[in-house]
Amino acid sequence: MTPRDPSEEGRTASTLELFFDLVFVVAVSTAAVSLHHALTEGRTVDGIVNYAIVFFGIWWAWMNFTWFATSFDVDDWLYRVLTIAQMGGVLVLASGIGPAFEDHDFSVLIYAYVVMRLALVAQWLRASRSAGAARRATLIYAGGIAVVQVLWLVSLMLPGSMFTFALVVLIVAELAVPIVAERTGTTPWHPHHITERYGLFTLIVLGESLLGSANAIIEALHDTEELGSLIWVAVLVLIATAALWWIYFWPPHHRVIGSLSRSLAYGYGHYFIFAAAGAFSAGIEVEIDVLTGHSELHQPWASFAYTVPLAVFVFGIWLLAIRRHADPIVNTVVPAAGVVVLLDPLLPVPFALTAVILTGVVAVLVWRRPREVSAAD
Repeated sequence: MTPRDPSEEGRTASTLELFFDLVFVVAVSTAAVSLHHALTEGRTVDGIVNYAIVFFGIWWAWMNFTWFATSFDVDDWLYRVLTIAQMGGVLVLASGIGPAFEDHDFSVLIYAYVVMRLALVAQWLRASRSAGAARRATLIYAGGIAVVQVLWLVSLMLPGSMFTFALVVLIVAELAVPIVAERTGTTPWHPHHITERYGLFTLIVLGESLLGSANAIIEALHDTEELGSLIWVAVLVLIATAALWWIYFWPPHHRVIGSLSRSLAYGYGHYFIFAAAGAFSAGIEVEIDVLTGHSELHQPWASFAYTVPLAVFVFGIWLLAIRRHADPIVNTVVPAAGVVVLLDPLLPVPFALTAVILTGVVAVLVWRRPREVSAAD
């Protein structure tokens, strides 16, 4: 399991990686649906907190596999079996999302999460045998992940208040493992491959928003009283989702990562982008429920369920990838659009204006081209 060449030409996502992503479609969809139900029932703070915790588990499992694969993917039978074991853990994790939201019962979710992480420990130990200069880093990864998983299991025995505190501490510990490991012996990541993988996951979470658009049409077929409004929502969601796609893929992402600090910022910062895209689909479902009279939320507050995720997505991609490759015009328009979108529910025609604003951003990006900036700058 020798390290992959970080300058390998033509490196793209493998069919196994694409297969691996499929189980995350299930997990992201389940998390978004649970958030939608919590918001519709008026459990706003509780729903957002649970979503943030659950989505961390989904994102962190995906991200750790992705960065391991970019360095040590050998695609032999044992690598495939251990990857499929992680996929099984994701499916079980998805089944534990409901209890976490409804009863604050994280036991199934944590057991499934530990299964995924221990399979990755086995991968890191196998890689350490022939990792060369990265051997120390691989061993720190394996040891650090294993220790944290033991602590996750111990946390299940703690009472409610202590469990909440332990949850925060263990999330910080998970985030710290790669930082410590990479500072002792950097693993070789492939910039084109890793950013392609992030782009593919972005498509997964944006796909949830397209599902919201389809659901608006489905609801319209059963609710003739709000037929026009629901069809209008479906059209606007498609426009907004297409704009998010356009904005995300405007800059050359592979030039953003390079140094350890930039790569960590890019990798960790995508939590907010991915989570926001998933939450946007939940916000659309809330809007549909408001139109059909099935929500405890009322306007204009219900509209924040989708404008906040949109603003976070736009700000996030601007900070992580656009800012360094944009001229002053783009660097003014994009963050300003994020602010206006965020405040949009306070205006008379919120969703329609949101779509117009995002379309305007796209028009500016078509007009202006990304600047050439090296990864070392």
